[in-house]
Amino acid sequence: MPELPEVETTRRGIAAHLTGERVTNVTVREPRLRWRVPRALARELPDQRIAAVRRRAKYLLLDTHAGSAIVHLGMSGSLRIVPAGTAVRAHDHVDIAFDSGQVLRFNDPRRFGTLLWTRSDPLRHRLLVHLGPEPLEFNFDGAYLHEASRGRRAPVKSFLMDGNVVVGVGNIYANEALHLAGIHPAREAGRVSRARYDVLAGTVKQVLSNAIERGGTTLRDFLSADGEPGYFQLDLLAYERKGEPCRKCGTRIKRLVIGQRSSYYCPRCQR
Repeated sequence: MPELPEVETTRRGIAAHLTGERVTNVTVREPRLRWRVPRALARELPDQRIAAVRRRAKYLLLDTHAGSAIVHLGMSGSLRIVPAGTAVRAHDHVDIAFDSGQVLRFNDPRRFGTLLWTRSDPLRHRLLVHLGPEPLEFNFDGAYLHEASRGRRAPVKSFLMDGNVVVGVGNIYANEALHLAGIHPAREAGRVSRARYDVLAGTVKQVLSNAIERGGTTLRDFLSADGEPGYFQLDLLAYERKGEPCRKCGTRIKRLVIGQRSSYYCPRCQR
């Protein structure tokens, strides 16, 4: 599933092409995504100009004067910029065409993605209103994590992946941040000290920022808006490295399952 760096990479890729452009047409070939694509999208988005392309958590927001399209890539979705007239491939479910002659094409083989339309503030939409802070903003720090974790018995990795606590820290990047911070992923969130949360907040920012600069992580499906893979997988220290030596101490990386997700850690470096 695309995580925050992959979504931010996609945002940056499409924003340069879409901002200021006028929508000429919306073609919905398959409306049955995670939630049905509303008919209002094809009715109200044409003739609008894209004022901004924003990201909130793993959602992309295409803002216009009339409203905003809300996009989530789900497990296998992607957005590509293609010239008008480009042959349609399997699972190309929605096209948004622009007067520039380009098309924003939404492809989603598993159809767990989302493409919705709202006339109101998208940040107040039911899917976004209860989300936690952005991990790369100033209000996400060790003090916040420490306060939010008090009384929590859940594993710190599950806590870190809770979108109500902080958005966008998916499985790959939670593994990497905890490894860099030296925190065992199964440790109870409420038993992590303020000092260690200071370190963890920093490693979350470090890992996500590095991943964005590397274009995200391509392990299976992800390609950016220009069709390029991400390269952060070349820098992974823990994720999917079971049995390989820790790059800090040489101890073999172990794997355990937390919350039905694979967790990778060094038994010597992470306590």
